[in-house]
Amino acid sequence: MTPLLVLNIVGLTRALLRKHPTQATNILSLEKDGGSTLLGTVLPAVTCSAQSTFLTGTMPREHGIVANGWYFRDLAEVHFWKQSNALVEGKKIWHDAKLRDPKFTSAQLFWWYNMYSKNDIAVTPRPAHLADGSLISLTYTTPPELALQLDTELGRFPLFNFWGPGAGIASSHWIERCAESVAKRFSPTLSLVYIPHLDYNLQRIGPDDPTIADDLKAVDEIAGRMIESARARGAKVVIFSEYGMSQTTGAVDINRVLRRAGFLRVQKQATWELLDFAASRAFAVADHQVAHVYVSDYADVPMVKALLEKTPGIERVLDSKGIREAGLDHPRSGELIAISAADKWFTYYYWEDDTLTPPWAHEVDIHNKPGYDPVELFLDPKVCCIKARIAKRLLLRKLGFRQTIMDFIPFESTLVKGSHGRLPDSPEEGPLLITSDRNANLPEHMAAVDVKSFLLQHLFGE
Repeated sequence: MTPLLVLNIVGLTRALLRKHPTQATNILSLEKDGGSTLLGTVLPAVTCSAQSTFLTGTMPREHGIVANGWYFRDLAEVHFWKQSNALVEGKKIWHDAKLRDPKFTSAQLFWWYNMYSKNDIAVTPRPAHLADGSLISLTYTTPPELALQLDTELGRFPLFNFWGPGAGIASSHWIERCAESVAKRFSPTLSLVYIPHLDYNLQRIGPDDPTIADDLKAVDEIAGRMIESARARGAKVVIFSEYGMSQTTGAVDINRVLRRAGFLRVQKQATWELLDFAASRAFAVADHQVAHVYVSDYADVPMVKALLEKTPGIERVLDSKGIREAGLDHPRSGELIAISAADKWFTYYYWEDDTLTPPWAHEVDIHNKPGYDPVELFLDPKVCCIKARIAKRLLLRKLGFRQTIMDFIPFESTLVKGSHGRLPDSPEEGPLLITSDRNANLPEHMAAVDVKSFLLQHLFGE
């Protein structure tokens, strides 16, 4: 076996490297030493679906991860960003590698579905919500004692730099240092490391903004140090990404479309409106540029499909045939799947009156919202002295005022300038794969389902 470091640099594309080559010297040097290929992705081209395909070598119809979140029909609830690896069906790369050589070990660092994954080493965020409404950054680790060891060595994981208005390079730096610590402690055969930094401003400002070069340079510096360290340990290195971004100019409020047509139902509670999933004839679970549309009565499917097909900003609506052709025919999928135009994305918004929103709608709350919300990357530009107000509310929480809400996330969908989820219009705008192994048999284009076998070849020299 040959040790292998896999860097999942989210949002990295050949188009981005060609546009800013002087900001990616370490990544391009690795490509020159070894080789690269364009990498296919899956529909939806989102983190959880893509990662699960890479690690199982199967499509969503088989591994079941049809999006970052979906409607759990038995619970009548929508859940995003769950962590149990039991949700991913099928054999993962570490299962096959262990069968080939029982001495094989693996580390999974900040990839999703990281809890109870049967990896030898695992590190993933596991924040705790306290009684006063505040949030504390904790990590789930295997072995369990590793969490406190990392806290002592590195400080707590900077959760508020991992997602939200403060998301930035600090979280990727911590992950880099964590990977180095794990390598020294355990020397895993396979290290799967997630580097998120590019993802943030690709959504905030979009791939066409020239200042995205600064983010590419920051990621390239991290990659350079990790490549050098891995090579010093005699390890091979593979870099790939999950998806590419497209520049956006606005969003489609798909649930409002369904509501106005009489398909969606809400419950009024206190001063809020809550989306009533099971009582709705149809509702959408929005996830970037793809939305699963759940229709309770199959007789309504043609009407819902026709409604969405004539909605501006929606490029295609897949019915059962299209869903099957896309490899998404799994019971977790909606009866229909809507795909936005390249310059649009889907909001989860279902209310018509902003005064009737639940408290979490204006907060960073990835678990209560029934859809993905990239506007969480922004502070409300209409709120005066917003940082001072946030500081005041944090102080009130510390003083024991438990009902203090951090409601500073806007509803301005036009703030978001980049999105993903649909298949790219050109291969260069999609993900790519780079390897340090010049003897690797690289095709001109690699399918996402072939990544698992490719990594196994690197590990076992086949």
